[in-house]
Amino acid sequence: MKILFKINYHTNWCESLHICGSIPELGSNDAIKAVPMKLIGNDCWQIEIEPKNVKNFDYFFIVKSQEHAWRFEWGNPHKFNAGKGVNFVTIDNFWHDLPYNKPFFSSAFTEGMLRRPFKDQPLKMIPSSLNIRVEAPCVRPDEILAISGNIPALGSWNPQSALQLNDANFPLWEINLLLNDLQIPFEYKFLILKKDTKEVVAWETCSNHYFDTKQRNPKEQIVIDALRFVNHNETWKGAGTAIPVFSLRTESDFGVGDFLSINKMINWCETTGQKILQILPINDTTMTGTWVDSYPYKANSSFALHPMYLDIWEVGKLKDKKRMEYFQRLALELNSLDSIDYERVNQGKQEYLHELFSQSGEATLKTSAYKKFIELNEYWLKPYAAWCVLREMYQTPDNNLWDEYASYNCEKVENLAVQKAKDFEYIYWLQYHLDRQLKCARDYAHSHGIVLKGDIPIGISRFSADAWVNPRLFNMNCQAGAPPDDFSILGQNWGFPTYNWEEMASDGFLWWKNRFKKMSEYFDAYRIDHILGFFRIWEIPLDAVHGLLGYFNPALPFSPEELRNCYNFYINPDVHTKPLILDWMLPDFFGEYTEEVKSTYLDKIGDDRYELKKFVNTQQKVESFFSNKEDDAKNKRISDSLLALIDDVLFIEDPYQQGHYHPRICAQFTYQYRILNDYDKWNFNKLYNDFFYHRHNDFWKWKALWKLPPLLDSTKMLTCAEDLGMIPDCVPEVMDKLKILSLEIQRMPKNPEHEFGDTWHYPYYSVCTTSTHDMSGIRAWWESDGNIRQKYYNNVLHEHGDAPFFAEPWICDKIVDLQLQSPSMLCILPLQDWLSTDAKLRRQFPNEEQINEPSNPRHYWRYRMHLSIEQLLNETSFNNALLRHIEESRR
Repeated sequence: MKILFKINYHTNWCESLHICGSIPELGSNDAIKAVPMKLIGNDCWQIEIEPKNVKNFDYFFIVKSQEHAWRFEWGNPHKFNAGKGVNFVTIDNFWHDLPYNKPFFSSAFTEGMLRRPFKDQPLKMIPSSLNIRVEAPCVRPDEILAISGNIPALGSWNPQSALQLNDANFPLWEINLLLNDLQIPFEYKFLILKKDTKEVVAWETCSNHYFDTKQRNPKEQIVIDALRFVNHNETWKGAGTAIPVFSLRTESDFGVGDFLSINKMINWCETTGQKILQILPINDTTMTGTWVDSYPYKANSSFALHPMYLDIWEVGKLKDKKRMEYFQRLALELNSLDSIDYERVNQGKQEYLHELFSQSGEATLKTSAYKKFIELNEYWLKPYAAWCVLREMYQTPDNNLWDEYASYNCEKVENLAVQKAKDFEYIYWLQYHLDRQLKCARDYAHSHGIVLKGDIPIGISRFSADAWVNPRLFNMNCQAGAPPDDFSILGQNWGFPTYNWEEMASDGFLWWKNRFKKMSEYFDAYRIDHILGFFRIWEIPLDAVHGLLGYFNPALPFSPEELRNCYNFYINPDVHTKPLILDWMLPDFFGEYTEEVKSTYLDKIGDDRYELKKFVNTQQKVESFFSNKEDDAKNKRISDSLLALIDDVLFIEDPYQQGHYHPRICAQFTYQYRILNDYDKWNFNKLYNDFFYHRHNDFWKWKALWKLPPLLDSTKMLTCAEDLGMIPDCVPEVMDKLKILSLEIQRMPKNPEHEFGDTWHYPYYSVCTTSTHDMSGIRAWWESDGNIRQKYYNNVLHEHGDAPFFAEPWICDKIVDLQLQSPSMLCILPLQDWLSTDAKLRRQFPNEEQINEPSNPRHYWRYRMHLSIEQLLNETSFNNALLRHIEESRR
């Protein structure tokens, strides 16, 4: 068989087009061995091959250049299907650019929200035929794609006579047309029809396609490959709910939501017309065995799932009746609590699971499904199991205290796995069942046309299996956080190491790709926590506590020469980068304790100037010193004020480029700034604004475009981003280029000139919501500030008079309606805010609804639904009203 590949593609000087595929004749998928094509006319490239063994294979095109990076196509490769009786194939190809409707190509749509449960049988390739393939993901399950044209065989432009395409490989549609039935040349177009009535939903919004290729061989097949259905009027919109798995409550729980609780939540989503269920991270966070481990963004592994989420009853029942009754009573007790008792839940589940493993675990270890799981996951599973075993052996997650195991050693881990075989097997067994149950929830969601949306934390714990195994991938000598914002005026210090991106790039970002691929086994959409971290991260020295002492990495810090020549600012590192402690300032900080502080914590270094004594000259030392003191008002005042003194600098020296400086974030609120003269203040403001809002835009843009595309394209998940905070201008540009959905929150407008976000003008590719897990819900927000409440009431809700103090159900309903009516592709609201519209169902006290307090690094994450999902499913009146509300908004 001979195969002629043709493609029209415009190349620039010094560029050439190559084809690469999964057969030896096309380089066996090795881009270096890709076969050059011949330019035979104006932008027309072609090559003919004659494979030795005719079989199905994949192929793709590459633009190679000696002067620029090679260009590759976006998405799945092209496919060649061999057919019986065909001895010559001509393929007219189209280059795969990233499509304008990229989100619809994600598995969130193809496997979930627009899933086609009853697909056609695959087409067989036949001789003397024209095979047309077109990508059209935005076709609903009750619709079909058809072709119509200006010849009788294609219905003569009559939609009722249009020919239906085959959806076996959805979102790719195709059709075989016998060449003898066609009057060549002809024109054609694709259209979407209702499956039952053949009513026209949409025609392509482009010029007619034109076909004029003549058949050259009676057994030839002509293929037109990779057309794309063009419909710029696509307006699919969906609604969903956000709630952590741990917050789910069912009548059969063990005091916390689990993976199989998701199935009941899916039932409620379907009942109310919702299409997506969003959760928080579900990776294992077990470090200390205490409630401190409840923080879901500090995982000990980016791959392992938290054992807390296992439905222990589904795993198996204990044969010992007394023990079974004990655990059932414990479950009833824990499940009756208003919130999660994290420690007792985890201790109880672990106790039960250990007994169950001893009783019947061996049988599972012998199954083929279990063995397959181990085979596919051993690359992360064995190091994670070793980390867990060593954490228990040494009673600490800090691997620096693990003696001979402080640094990861593959041979030592193998020996440990033999010595502690039962412990390793127990951990494998747990992860096997967790994996199985979460995939069960995913499949259940798919069967109901609903998808799960996960959450990828921006950081990893410095005491984690990831950092232990691959320390080279992380900057362990600093910590990540966030600049000051509405959540925290001191900034946020997450304590995570930052990423060593240059080292990660050395193997093509393999760690990230593995992380994304693992997540795609469970989710069809995901939220990138703090997408700004892919542009730059807020990096904080290890000896700092507050985020105020952070700096951007990567960044372009100022040299003293640039500060002097471009901004007329003369930096004095001995003054501007150190706390300037003057006698007149001290009462502002310490009040009645000023004299005691002078004698105990400060050394005098001039007439009216002081410096901190060595035992409190860093924030970490201050925190450590006062952790052993009595927790009273006096010690808190002194401790907080010492931390504030250390914050009071004008510049921070860059740790990577000595002698280069970052202006301190929010430096205008420091005493250092206050003592500048007006001219120096003016110059400082100029350099400050340039640094934080203009200087890095192109620099950060290309850093993000270096990292993000290979990671996003490693899976088919729908990408959404949390893009709140100090947003550089380059972020929306990159997100639009890569078709990443933004996050829109009305009380946190992207435009700083607006007090509230304009829901009517949100971008289509966005997720809109009323609040997040880091914020209060509608009701608590409404009651928190009378001035804001009144402005919102009059200017956004367009109500007259005084705003009610309480967010009554009708007010919450209007706020929810604004989100539903927005242009955003997805409207995903916290369950608490959906329930706020019903006086009977909403929680009594709104301040109990907030999941996290971001200003408190030791917050206890224990929020649970105040009613069970079973109760919620029985609330017919509310569910019907919500269904109507969502349907009326055309979601």
